[in-house]
Amino acid sequence: MRELTRELIAPVCRTLPWRALAAGSLLGLSAVAVPRLSDGEPGPWATLALLRAAALAHALALTFLLDDPARHTTATVPARRPLRVALRLAPVAPATALWWTAVLLLVPSSVRPPTGAVTLEAATTCALALAGAALAVRLTDEPRPGPSVAAALLFTALLAVLLWPDRWPLFTSPGDPKWGEAHERWAWLLAGALLVLGACLPEPVRGRAWRRGRRPSLGPSGA
Repeated sequence: MRELTRELIAPVCRTLPWRALAAGSLLGLSAVAVPRLSDGEPGPWATLALLRAAALAHALALTFLLDDPARHTTATVPARRPLRVALRLAPVAPATALWWTAVLLLVPSSVRPPTGAVTLEAATTCALALAGAALAVRLTDEPRPGPSVAAALLFTALLAVLLWPDRWPLFTSPGDPKWGEAHERWAWLLAGALLVLGACLPEPVRGRAWRRGRRPSLGPSGA
């Protein structure tokens, strides 16, 4: 297994969507860096909105992480899908942590929201993106589901901001008395996204022919 892992590291790294990841990261950094170039300092609510936008930009890039043009050929290699996904996440996870640290440091401390709470929001957004990508890989044969997943995530995020019920607040500000209650919901969303991601990692038990409604052949005559 160790030898197989070492042999897969280089090919997997070559297939990672580095351009999409770089674009999402730069867009997120720009969202919080541009206000610092102006004369005025953004208010706490504007700063929180920019941090949420930065997290969404990076999450949109993560929806491309499981895209693999050679998916139909790599499905036959001895390495299981959990290992292949883990190899894709291995270089991206620490890079994302460093990126988010840089994003937070770009925000003036006087208007920076509670770090733990806003990091929970960012982690949940990224986990939802990965869960959506894993679900698309699990349920479809599309080698590059990233664009569709990114569009769905962006549309869902916009709908959530506009239509989320007020009785279950989610997008609150630090001064809101329901700030802590809202982040309990963020924690539940994170747990749900991780469960979906974990459930989508194993290889499907049945073959593609069976999933499409065709009985597998039992012999030369199909009997």
